[in-house]
Amino acid sequence: MSYRQLTEGQRYQISAFLPQEFSQQQIARRLNVAPSTNHVELRRNKDKTQSYEPGVAQQRTLSRCLKPMLRRICDNTVCAVEFMLQLNWSPEQILAICTRLGYSVSHEWIYNYVRADFNNGGSLFEHLRHKLKRYKRRFDKQRGRILNRRSIHDRPSIIEQRGRYGDWEIDTIIGKQGTGAMVTLLERKSSFYLVKKVSSKQADVVADATIDMVQPFKSLVHSITSDNGKEFAEHQRIARELDTDVYFVDPYASYQRGANENANGLLRQYVPKGTDLRTVTHRQIEAYKARLNERPR
Repeated sequence: MSYRQLTEGQRYQISAFLPQEFSQQQIARRLNVAPSTNHVELRRNKDKTQSYEPGVAQQRTLSRCLKPMLRRICDNTVCAVEFMLQLNWSPEQILAICTRLGYSVSHEWIYNYVRADFNNGGSLFEHLRHKLKRYKRRFDKQRGRILNRRSIHDRPSIIEQRGRYGDWEIDTIIGKQGTGAMVTLLERKSSFYLVKKVSSKQADVVADATIDMVQPFKSLVHSITSDNGKEFAEHQRIARELDTDVYFVDPYASYQRGANENANGLLRQYVPKGTDLRTVTHRQIEAYKARLNERPR
C-alpha cells in the first residue's frame, strides 16, 4: 500500500489508538493506510514531549501545504540562478541559459525559489518584472478616433510570421503627470529596442521622436504597428517620412503588439510608474536601453 496524505478524521483516530498501546502497524491496518504513512505522521507532528495532538498536526500539515515546495538543486545551480536574477533576467530567460549549461532547473522552480526567499525576508523578488504581484486587467475609456487609420487586419501575413527584419511596434510610456513621456519602438524579429524621452505626448512631438529614432534604419522599416492613442494621430507623416506603412491594433487589444508591451514592462524595472522623468537623464535611458538589448533572447 502506497503513502497517501491523512485526513483530519484519521489524525483523531491515531490519537485515540496511541493510548491503547497499539503498534504503528496495527494503527495503519485500522486506518487502511501504509505503515510508513503512520510513521511519517508521528515523526513530523509529535511535539517535544513526544505527545501527539491531532488538531496541531492538522494545522502543521496545512501550513506546510501553503509553503512552496522546492526540490533539491545543487549549490552551483542555485548560485547561478541568484546571479542571473540580480541581472533582472526573467525566470524563462534563466531557464534557457541553465539548459545550455546543463543545469537541471525549471522556471516554476525559480518562481518558487523566489517566493520562498520572499517568505524568509529575502529581496530576490525585487528583480522580477512584476515583483510577485498579480496582473490586473485595465479597462480604459475610449481614447478617441484617429483619421485614416489602417487596421492591423490589413497587414501582410509576413509581419505576423516574423519572417523578415523591419517590422516595428511602437508605444509610449508616461512618467509622472506633467514630466514628459518616452517613445519606444521594438523590431519584431530581432527584438531590437529603441527608447527616446520626449517633453510631452503631443502627436507632433511623438512623430518627430519616432522619425528621429528610426531614420538610421530607414531601409529596414517596412511597417510600424501602433495602439490607438491620440499621440499617434500624425501617423501619415511618419509613414511618409520613413516610406513605410503604419497599422493600428484593435481597441483594447494590446496583446496584438505584445512584444513592445513586454519590453516596456522590462523598462519599468528601471523607470517605475509615477517616476518624474525630469530626473531621468538621456544617458540613463541609453544605459537602460543597452541593458535590455543585451538580455538573452
